[in-house]
Order: sequence, then C-alpha cells, then structure tokens
Amino acid sequence: MIKNYLKIAWRNMLNNKVYSALNIVGLAAGMAVALIIALWVFNQFSYDKFLPNNDQLYQVELNFTDQHEGEHTQQAVSLPIADVLRKEYPEVKYVAESDWMGWHGLLVGNKKLYMNGAGVGSDFLKMFQYPLIKGNSNTVLKDAYSIVLTESTAKALFGDADPINKTIRFDNQHDLKVTGVMKDVPKNSSLQFNFLIPFSYNEQTQDWMKNARTTYYNNSFQIFVQLQPNADYAKLAPKIKDIVYKRGPKMRPAKPVVLLHPLKFWHLYSDFKNGKEVGGFIEYVHLFSIIGILVLLIACINFMNLSTARSEKRAREVGVRKAIGSQRRDLIFQFLTESILITFMAFLLSILFVQLTLPSFNTLTGDFINIPYSSPVFWFIMITYVFATGLLAGSRPAFYLSSFNPVKVLKGSIQVGKAASLPRKILVVLQFTCSIALIISTVIVYQQIQYAKDRPTGYSADRLVSTDMSDDLSNHYDALKADLLQTGTIESVTKASSPLTGVYMHTGIEKWPGQGAGELGLNVGGVSVSDNYFKTVGMSLIKGHDFSSNWSSDTSNIIINEAAVKRMGLKEPINQVIKYDGINGPARIIGVVKDALMDSPFTPVEPTVFNHGRGGNFIIYRLSRGVHTHDAIEKITRIFDKYNPAYPFIYQFVDDEYNHKFNLEVLVGKLAGVFAGLAIFISCLGLFGLAAYVAEQRTKEIGVRKVLGASVAQVWLLLSKDFIVLVMISCLIASPIALYFLSNWLQKYNYRISIGPGVFILSAVTAIIITLVTISFQAIKAALTNPVKSLRSE
Repeated sequence: MIKNYLKIAWRNMLNNKVYSALNIVGLAAGMAVALIIALWVFNQFSYDKFLPNNDQLYQVELNFTDQHEGEHTQQAVSLPIADVLRKEYPEVKYVAESDWMGWHGLLVGNKKLYMNGAGVGSDFLKMFQYPLIKGNSNTVLKDAYSIVLTESTAKALFGDADPINKTIRFDNQHDLKVTGVMKDVPKNSSLQFNFLIPFSYNEQTQDWMKNARTTYYNNSFQIFVQLQPNADYAKLAPKIKDIVYKRGPKMRPAKPVVLLHPLKFWHLYSDFKNGKEVGGFIEYVHLFSIIGILVLLIACINFMNLSTARSEKRAREVGVRKAIGSQRRDLIFQFLTESILITFMAFLLSILFVQLTLPSFNTLTGDFINIPYSSPVFWFIMITYVFATGLLAGSRPAFYLSSFNPVKVLKGSIQVGKAASLPRKILVVLQFTCSIALIISTVIVYQQIQYAKDRPTGYSADRLVSTDMSDDLSNHYDALKADLLQTGTIESVTKASSPLTGVYMHTGIEKWPGQGAGELGLNVGGVSVSDNYFKTVGMSLIKGHDFSSNWSSDTSNIIINEAAVKRMGLKEPINQVIKYDGINGPARIIGVVKDALMDSPFTPVEPTVFNHGRGGNFIIYRLSRGVHTHDAIEKITRIFDKYNPAYPFIYQFVDDEYNHKFNLEVLVGKLAGVFAGLAIFISCLGLFGLAAYVAEQRTKEIGVRKVLGASVAQVWLLLSKDFIVLVMISCLIASPIALYFLSNWLQKYNYRISIGPGVFILSAVTAIIITLVTISFQAIKAALTNPVKSLRSE
C-alpha cells in the first residue's frame, strides 16, 4: 500500500512540475534556514560543555548597588578573596587566581610571536581540564618560571621538535621553561588563550602586584573556584556574600556583594539583576530560534496553500476512491505520505543549501559550525525533523481533501476552490505578517546602529593608531617618540594606561566640594596619560589648561570630563581640590575636557578622571596628513623593531577598534536582514503559485471581460487587488507587533532612536512592491492571452 502511495505521489509531482518545484524549493529554503539556526543555537549552548565537572566551576564576581549609577556586576576582584575562599570554606574544592594578561611576546631564536595568554593559579588545570598532550596538570604550573603552550603555539615556535624543557624568552624579560603542551582550546570555550604561565610569576616580577594579596582596593584579577561534588551553591551564597564588606575598606561608593557565576552561564547570561543572571546573549539565541521557526512555518504555509488551491485537480480522485470503498483515514494517510515524500526531497535540497552557505555564515558570525554527518543523534533528529515538517505541512491538505463528499464531487456540484479560499487567505496574511515584521526589525536595527555610529565621539579617530606598550618600549619611550616624530610620518605621540576605546581602571572620588551630608563617593573611570595626550587624540579642553611636559610638577593635578563635573555639581571646577583614590593625597582640578566616548557608544559617558602618569600600557600616535598609510607603517615598523626586538610590530587603527563595539548589533542586523529576505522569498514563491492558480481558474472570466472591452491594466488590477488587500492587512497586523518587541529591545540602550511612522510606511510600501512584482507576471500573462483561445476550450 505504501509503495502504491509513493507511486501516486511521484506521478502527481511529475504531472504538476511547476507547483511541485515551488513546493520543494520553498520547503527546502525554509528547512535550510531552520537547520542553520538550529546548528548555530546548538553551538551557543555547547559552550564549555566539553569540560569535565563543568557544573561545579564558577567565577567570583562582585555586585554593587550604587546610589548614583544603580546596580552593576563586575568580574574584576581582589586577591584576598581567593585566600579567604581557600581557607575558610570547606565547600570549595579548588581556587585559582588569574590575571588575564592579554597579548605578550614569545621569542625563540628568530621566531617572534605575539600571543594571548594568562597567568593562572596552580590549581587552574585541575579545575579546567583542557587535554594535555605533554605534561602533568598537577605539576606544570608549580615552577614560577614555567609556561604551558597550546599545540599550535608550540608548533609555531619549535616546529616538530619536542618543546618540553626548552626555553622561551617571555616579553624579552625572563626565560621560561616549557613544562606542558595542551590541545588547542576549542572555539566553543569561553576562555581563549595560547599559553598559560603560573600566577606566581606575575607576583614575583610585577611591582604593582607586590601588595595585591593584602588589599581589597585592587580589583584587577579574576578568581575561579570549583565546588565540592556535594556542595550546594544556594546554601554557600549567603555565607560568602559579605567577604569583602566585612574585611575590606568601608569607604566605597557601594556595598560589595561577592557572588559566584556558574560556568554554564558565562556565555549566554552576562546581565545581572539583584545579583542573579537575568539575560545576555541568550536573548538573541531566543530571537533567532523564533525566526527559524517562523521561516519554517512560512514554508509550510506555502505547501498548504498550493495543495488546497489545486484541490479541484484531486477532487474526482478522492470521490472515486471513496466510492470504491476507501476510508477517510486511508486518504489522510495517502496525502500525508505524499507530503513526507516532498518534504524528504526538500530536506535533501536543504542539506545542499546549508553546505553551500555555511562558509559565509561562519564568516559572518565568527563561529565554526559544520554539519555533523557522522553523528547518529544528528540523523535521528533530522529524520524526526523531516517527519514533523511533513506532517505539519501536509496536515491541512490531507484533512481537507479527504473530507470531500464523493456524491457531490462526482456530480460536479462542489466548488472546492472557493471552500478553501478563506483559510488560504488567512494563511497568506500570516505569512506576510511574519515577513513584514522581519523587514521592520531589520530597518530598526540598522537605524539604531547608524544612530550610535553618528554620535559624536569627542575625539578624532582619523589616522589615529595604537600599539601595546612593552617593557622595552616603556624603557626607551622618549627615544622612540623622538625617532617617530623625525620620520615625518607622525604628527604627535603620547601614551596612556587605557586605549582610547575603553577605560581599564575604575576607582573612586571620596570627597569633593559641595558633597551632600551622607552622600557616598563616586565610582569613576581613571586614565593615566602623558603630556600631549589631549592634543594627540583630538579631545577638546573647555576649561583650564593641559598637563605640562614636566611630570613632577603635575603629580597632584588632574583633568576631569564634563560628566564628572555634572555628577559632582561643580559650578567652578578649576582649582577645586578633591579626594581621588587614583592619587596619593589631595588632587587639584586644572582642566575640564569635553566628554568622549571611551566605552559603549550606546550608554551615557561615564565620569572620568585623567592624571599625569609616567607609565602607560598603550602608545597612541597620529599619522601625518598626506602620507600614504603603507609608507608610514613601513617606516615606523623599523623604529618599533629597533626598540622592541622581542615583539612583532602590531598596531590597531582606533576607528577600527571603535567599529568593533558595534559587532553584535551589526551581526543581529545582518542576520535579521538575511532571514527577512529569505522569508519574503519563500512567501513570494507561494504567492507566485497562487497567482498562477487564480489566473488559471479565471481564464474564461478574463476572456469574456476582454471580449467586452477590458484593458490589460483592468485585468491586471482584477487579479492583483485581492493579494494587495491581504498584504495591506498583514502590514496592519505586523506593525504593532513589531513596535512592541522592538521597543522592548531598544530599552536596553540608553542612547537609542525613537521609532517613527516612517519605518512602517517604508516596510509596507516595500512589501506591496514585492507583491506586485511577484504576481504581475502571471496577471499580465493572463491579460495578454487571446480570448478566442480561452473561450473555445469547450
């Protein structure tokens, strides 16, 4: 019986090639979109799951509730917390301090690498059990002057030779012995690094860390813990929350609460409320999951509409089968079998679509997703997927077609096409409602990105370049600066503790003139800069004066931004004295600089204090006008190599770094645009088929109208107006739905657009134009048909 059903289904497809092709291509496109999104969602949920004991691993974080800034949670904490957790809480099995150091120079012979790594406590690899190829996780980090490399880093430095016990010159300061080699860190790991060194190395070699074990002021570290197998974090949480508050300084802007952030939530849940994970990237995962379901639903609606629209072609078949004894369940089974066969063919085509588009999708998202052909679980899910989609798409046609009365059908007294028209119109409206909502979303996301990009930054990023400072560069900074300026390719040079696109240190202003009684201190950004900083980066001083070239005369002077002036309520800030934690002793304000976007372009500028410092983590310089960028980089590369022989010359253009702040929003906008386009394409496939069906059904009517004098335009309007009305109804439904969800999405941005009527009008006009283009071919073709041919068919 099933073999017979499959034969009938195959013959029907061959007899209706155009409609079968529309069904298969539409379903394949919808299934491909759903499959790509499913693979992407699975990848997001797979982060860190490869680590044994991943459900027992946590990161220590601090939650603050500030009377000025509200609530915020930070990962940077102080070292004494690690010692307290290790000694006083038996629920804690392992504790590992870490300093996520960023990029550092690794030198072996004439091979120079600039790689990302971290200094970690000796228990780190017992907790995070990344597979070691060589070495023992219990001993590889015991010696302060040791280093563990990833496999690709070891190969880049030593080739095929065994790296164990060989030495690496680290930052051109010390020789470290290779004690272990691990497999490369998977891309779905929240922690990414190319090497690990013992945390004790930093404690022994970095002066700024000498007293870090004894002060709660220095929130510059990351601490990881692993709980005992039987430990319950819900019971541990109230015990540890006041570790800092009870032991640390009481003079601070807000009461700090210690909490543990589970590893399983790191990637998807980064937003906190009342110390609890409430959201983050998971919101976008949910968003695109819904989009995938909607696009698949649109494809299934196509199948339903085209199948029921052509029901007259199958009506007599149903009548004959019922007349000779077929039960309704047999007919339902037959039509569902046909649906599953078409779905299976669509699935095979969708696999091809996915395979062809995955490279571009991976480039767009920065992920590495592939189809797990060798996984039995994958194929089990895909078989279920095919059957579920086939049943969903074929359910309405199967139940509708099998319901025909055989007597009425065989007598020719049933108008099956008209009986199905209302449900079909509802499904078309549903299709285009989803598609138009996606178009509106794409436009709003694009407008929000452009709105933020057009926000004045407060500095000039044109030709501005940044390079990380090393010890060698710091020791020869004055000579380096002089040589750079002598090349004629550099206008100005300065250095700072933070890049122009971020503030790496936050500290407090405890006292200031006019401070209210009982008013707590302010949490502010702190940036240490050298002379010429504001001129180099293009920030404007609106009051007072810049730092002098003599560092010793400016040790107690600071420059603040407008946001800090406003927060403290200073009417005349110049020469006012405040208590700023970034300077020992009183600090005198000598200047006010215009607000600059150094952090998120979507949030208000935070109060920031600039002090004149001798050190710096970044060298910032501006290329001269009229000099070709390639020639300038060539010249300054030789100078950096001269003073920094252990490092390859790495540089970043500040405007590129600023644009990286929009990566997530740009990704969401591009994906929404792609999926909106596919949704419209799939909807138009169905619309094209329905238009062809309507034109076929009204052939004689069109012939009569043409004989009576109807023009091509009148016939075109006759066939088009019903579809236009449906799309307009879809616009009216989609607009408030999209407005509701997009308004909620925009609430997460302090600096955001207002949604006006223009976007809805634009989306409606776009949808109507696309609809007209889709159906016009069939409408005009029908209008141009010779009426003699259509009327003489009988």
